[in-house]
Amino acid sequence: MTFIKSKTFITDNFLLQTEIAETLYHTYAKDLPIIDYHNHLSARKIAENEPVRNITEVWLDGDHYKWRGMRANGVEEKYITGTATLEERFNKWAETVPYTVRNPLFHWTQLELKRYFNVDDILQSSTAKAIYKKANTVLENKTPAQLLEDMKVEVVCTTDDPTDNLKYHKQIKEKGNFYTKVLPTFRADELFFINKKEFSNYIQKLGVSANLEINTLANFLKAIDKRIHFFNTNGCRLSDFGIGAALRMVDYTLEGVSLIFDKKLKENKLTINEIDEYRSFLFVYLGKKYHEYNWVQQYHLGPIRNNNTLLLDQVGTDAGVDSIGDYPMAEFMSQLFNTLNSTNQLAKAICYNLNPSQNEVFATMMGNFQSSDCPGKMQWGSGWWFLDQKDGMEKQLNTLSNMGLLSRFVGMLTDSRSFLSFPRHEYFRRVLCNLIANDVVNGLVPNDMEFLGKMISDICYQNAVNYFNFEN
Repeated sequence: MTFIKSKTFITDNFLLQTEIAETLYHTYAKDLPIIDYHNHLSARKIAENEPVRNITEVWLDGDHYKWRGMRANGVEEKYITGTATLEERFNKWAETVPYTVRNPLFHWTQLELKRYFNVDDILQSSTAKAIYKKANTVLENKTPAQLLEDMKVEVVCTTDDPTDNLKYHKQIKEKGNFYTKVLPTFRADELFFINKKEFSNYIQKLGVSANLEINTLANFLKAIDKRIHFFNTNGCRLSDFGIGAALRMVDYTLEGVSLIFDKKLKENKLTINEIDEYRSFLFVYLGKKYHEYNWVQQYHLGPIRNNNTLLLDQVGTDAGVDSIGDYPMAEFMSQLFNTLNSTNQLAKAICYNLNPSQNEVFATMMGNFQSSDCPGKMQWGSGWWFLDQKDGMEKQLNTLSNMGLLSRFVGMLTDSRSFLSFPRHEYFRRVLCNLIANDVVNGLVPNDMEFLGKMISDICYQNAVNYFNFEN
């Protein structure tokens, strides 16, 4: 009898939680626009404004989440990144989907098929032909811009190299007839690769983009300044950094870094400490520039990249052979932010960790440097990459709640290369609403829908509006 009562209680609680979660989602989250402040979408494809036409190209190309799933299912590489036809590649993904149950790929796949194509059937071999035909019928008249508008995506911030001429961002702005604002992000990774042999060629490329010969550190910095100003003029309001490596902040002098830069230009090998001196200087220099322009600086920290060199050589970078690293991060973040903060030059920042064992490290580190300049100035970013699924999101939301202010969180982003990925915002919003509903059922927060609804609306949309201030 005790077991039956317990089961009934659990069932009742589950039904109540579901009802509250649905009320919160449909009333306060569902219809909000989307601000996707970090992704890898192609500005060129948006500017060209041509119909997408084929689901394989828009859904599978560049999606290393799906690639990893297909490889784990034993699919030959020719059907993943190789020479197979578009329909053959789609069919191999359809074969894989049933095996993704309990992987977020299963949820994402079905949610994307439903929201873009009104498909309720599970994608599998027996349904692949009909779904492929239905999706392509829709896509033959849908441009990337229309797909964004369908999901009410107000802003997307692409990821762009400092040397990019931002030609397509300019075209989008000049046309002025897109629902979605498409803004660049200054992704500075290549500036840090002084340890690589390709660095000298990159410096020449940077010099061409800045119309400046780079033969000294001083000219290198002038080129960076010019590119940051150029990006800012073209709507950029965020920077990004995403090198997968152990990072150290070490002491340096301007004179010493100048000598290190000259040494590299002469193609001499640098020591590990010289590389760290140069990088430490550059982190601080860029951080001060971001503060000057009132940008939000982003740090994606923790991946170990390009583990499978055989696939790397075959497919190229972003082949889907990166994973979670176990680098120490606390001292790096502490020293960098403290250096910038000590001169009142610490810009707003979002840090994303890839290693979930460091959740508390990141959450508490950002709390050290909050300021009256801006509520929630220092953000611990949403679950990233391998962590942007239900379990990872819940752990991030719970840890942030315990050690910071969830109410000030700027919410979800896709970090995606696919124009069909935006239902992931719905996925996040439902996870958030369900988490809050569970607290209501357990008496941990007030059963006040309006009070809780405002917090949910803020996290899903309004906090990002206020934080990034894209209008200015």
